[in-house]
Amino acid sequence: MKNNILLLFVFGLSFVTGNVCSGQTNPIDPNPREAKRQITTAFAIRAVIEAQRDAWNRGDIEGYMAGYERSPTTVFISGDNLTRGWQTVLDRYKKAYDSREKMGTLTFSDLEIASLSKDAAVVSGRWHLQRAGDEPHGRFTLIFRRTKAGWRIVHDHTSSA
Repeated sequence: MKNNILLLFVFGLSFVTGNVCSGQTNPIDPNPREAKRQITTAFAIRAVIEAQRDAWNRGDIEGYMAGYERSPTTVFISGDNLTRGWQTVLDRYKKAYDSREKMGTLTFSDLEIASLSKDAAVVSGRWHLQRAGDEPHGRFTLIFRRTKAGWRIVHDHTSSA
């Protein structure tokens, strides 16, 4: 059992802290139980983000939106626009990306996941769309909350470069 926890800690530490060579770091609590919780949280959140990427790249906006909490309090901010409510965010995405060509291929990079508590985390990173005519990209900050449905985005602030 100790070996499994140590192995999880070592692999999780490199997973959570990101690429130290590029200056990305997220401190891990030295308490083994808390470190395990932080690592488990990071893996679960990364799985949500990867599922969103995969759904987007299949042209599945509803699947992409599964990563957000289905709540009227879900917030999406982009530029000078603030959108409230899961359904409103979904409608915004469907209007802005009404074809596969507009959706392009989505990638995320430079993910940093920081546990705020046992039920909340903040994630920052970069997004990039590869499309035939352009390559929009930018940064994002997400607040995740552990819900009955699992880890979900409750607040998304995305910017374009």
